[in-house]
Amino acid sequence: MHLHLQGKTFTMKISYNWLKKYAAIELPPSEVGRLLTEIGLEVEHEEDFESIKGGLIGLVVGEVKTCIKHANADKLSLTTVDVAGPALLNIVCGAANVAVGQKVIVATDGAILYPYTGESFKIKKSKIRGEASEGMICAEDEIGLGASHAGIMVLPADTKVGMPASEYFKIYKDTVFEIGLTPNRADAISHIGVARDLVAAINIRNKPAQPLSLSVPEAGKYNANGKLDITVTIQNPEACKRYCGITISGIKVAESPQWLKDSLSAIGLRPINNIVDITNYVMHETGQPLHAFDADKIKGGKVIVCKAKADETIVTLDGTERKLHTDDLLICNESDAMCIAGVYGGIESGVKENTTRVFIESAYFEPSHVRKTARRYGLHTDASFRFERGVDIGNTPYAMQRAADLIIEVCPGVTVSTEQDVYPVKAQERHLDFSPSFGRKLLGHDVSDKEIESIIQNVGISIISKNGESWKLNLPTYRMDIAVQADIVEEIARFYGYNNIPIPATIKLPMVHSKGIQADKVFEEISIMLTGNGFTEIMNTSLTSSKFGMDSSVVRLANPLSSDLDVLRSAMLNNGLVCINRNQNNQWADLKLFEFGRTYTKNEKGFSEEEHLSFWVTGNKTAESWNAKQKPADFYFLKGFVGQVLEKVIGKVKCEEAVIIDNIYFAAGLTISAKNKTLVTYGEVSHTVLKNHDVKGEVYYADFNWKNILSLIPSKHDIKEIVRFPLVSRDLALVIEKNVQFAQLKQLAYQTEKELLKEVSVFDVYMGDKVEQGKKSYAIRFLLQSEHKTLTDKEIDKVMEKLVKVYEEKAGATVRTK
Repeated sequence: MHLHLQGKTFTMKISYNWLKKYAAIELPPSEVGRLLTEIGLEVEHEEDFESIKGGLIGLVVGEVKTCIKHANADKLSLTTVDVAGPALLNIVCGAANVAVGQKVIVATDGAILYPYTGESFKIKKSKIRGEASEGMICAEDEIGLGASHAGIMVLPADTKVGMPASEYFKIYKDTVFEIGLTPNRADAISHIGVARDLVAAINIRNKPAQPLSLSVPEAGKYNANGKLDITVTIQNPEACKRYCGITISGIKVAESPQWLKDSLSAIGLRPINNIVDITNYVMHETGQPLHAFDADKIKGGKVIVCKAKADETIVTLDGTERKLHTDDLLICNESDAMCIAGVYGGIESGVKENTTRVFIESAYFEPSHVRKTARRYGLHTDASFRFERGVDIGNTPYAMQRAADLIIEVCPGVTVSTEQDVYPVKAQERHLDFSPSFGRKLLGHDVSDKEIESIIQNVGISIISKNGESWKLNLPTYRMDIAVQADIVEEIARFYGYNNIPIPATIKLPMVHSKGIQADKVFEEISIMLTGNGFTEIMNTSLTSSKFGMDSSVVRLANPLSSDLDVLRSAMLNNGLVCINRNQNNQWADLKLFEFGRTYTKNEKGFSEEEHLSFWVTGNKTAESWNAKQKPADFYFLKGFVGQVLEKVIGKVKCEEAVIIDNIYFAAGLTISAKNKTLVTYGEVSHTVLKNHDVKGEVYYADFNWKNILSLIPSKHDIKEIVRFPLVSRDLALVIEKNVQFAQLKQLAYQTEKELLKEVSVFDVYMGDKVEQGKKSYAIRFLLQSEHKTLTDKEIDKVMEKLVKVYEEKAGATVRTK
């Protein structure tokens, strides 16, 4: 069973072909994926990419040798086609433009076609209107090359017969790795960053005779022959620490060259035009987001980086007018806001078809400013994703220059201005003191100084000096995640290889004797019991959404990760329902879930947190089987597990039940208390709550206050001799008002007879024409027992008389005789 839990994963698509541009990698894709995973860049998925789906396998160039009309169909032709095989192929063709001598694309028997629209289909030998057809002469849309269905594709006359279609159309093939990234690895959100780690891993792990080198493309090869007509001013250097720009004139916005379209398509990006595609390419290559402005739209020739004014608005690229916050950083011209810095462009800021001049922006925006703005508007873009994690401030001019070089390559004859590089306060070099012995101690393994030095240098960290156990390191600007010695040890561990660090033969642990309750053992026992009964443990984040209807006690996050995770949960229920919804959407409807977790609320003294155990039951009780019908879970199914937990943890502690009243989460249910402490609240979840979560069917939920339950665990167990005297059973049928609950009757019984009464249960409830309207009948069973003697009829009757009297006086009951 696969549970689809709440939460998000940040992934990055990395192209194998791109990686090979930066290093002479000879390893096959599978080995590259394994190596990346071992060094902490976990490859979650690996797939082959082809620029045309299916790779045109089974399609070849053919020549039409004969073509006559089909005798039984006016719109069909009978052709014979030479595909350089042992014999000509007989093919029935429906295209009006088919003719003798044409060079065409032929799908042979067994080929699978992936059309431009619709489902794929397989070519098979068949008969069409009584004539044999051994293949198919293809139109453009039938093989996914385009949308045209005007007729079959006719190739140049000199095209070689028998040539594979994949060779003729130069199919681009690649392998794409989907890498799961931890938030601290901002340096790996790029192909060059991943290539840097991969080269280091190959040099350290494989130790080739000729070490690989990272070959980053040269940038800034252009001549700055244009005038500097756009200036840059930074008014808020705390939010924008560096801003580079360059103007390129004489461009022609057009379709990108094929290599560029293939590269972007491989990683899931849709090609747009040559300028936009280049900015996207450089972002995925270097990790630095870029923006291309239409230079003629920059009023006054001024780019001003500043905070928004009160009540200022901007219409963003999606056509939405947004009222800005005074903490939002903007890119403005002389009079207007052009875009929200690092997050989203304005509707007038982008490149249009008639654009002839562009201003390329490459900047470093402070992560927290971008993060808060992106969360404020719910705008999560490729650019904000990178800026929030921190781009390389030292890489800013390089990315701009790289984009300019590529624009010159696709638009020959353009004019390039001099560069703008506004850098108010230059970043200082970062040094770190490191001790190899500290590294060995933290690793728990004896890695030599030579190996440590090799790893440190291969990952791009330079060693300034070494004085015995005191090394001074210089940290590169792209590794802002490294701040303390332990971070260096992590680099050593991942490149040395976690698998190469042996598990010690003995593990020394302090012996701690505790006389108190061992809560972890209780937790483990309950978990084993629940999983043994078919439950699955889930682990949700403590964050949830305020849209689920929170009260004033909710703890709101000052800087939420997203609008869907903006508060700490004040109840366990909602996150579990999100989990149920995800599973129902993935065809898992029969669920028994449990979770141990904490809830958080505000109070007069500050904040409080509570530990909870929660159950969710929905769908059928058991899986479908040939020898048993499925039965839907119900309240009593849940109640059985609630009882098991209480019995296992607190044993025979006497509890009281009460009906849930005015609880927004429950349609109906009960609470169980003991010694004035609420232990558990359980019942059927309100349909309104289920609707808010788009959950189908009924859900039964139990919420245990774990601290209260643990407090009732007996500190010692009383050992008593088994009672040798028999239990006596007596039944009583009572007619009572409809609103009187069994819990009240049970409580009255125990209050009336504290010594002999052992158990009270109800075995029948009747509401019908044999009792008065507005009333009901309960059939109640009482178990009596003495620990010292066998009870006489007289003693039993005396107890029953007392119970009847109490029920008549305090519950308004009458004894039903028939």
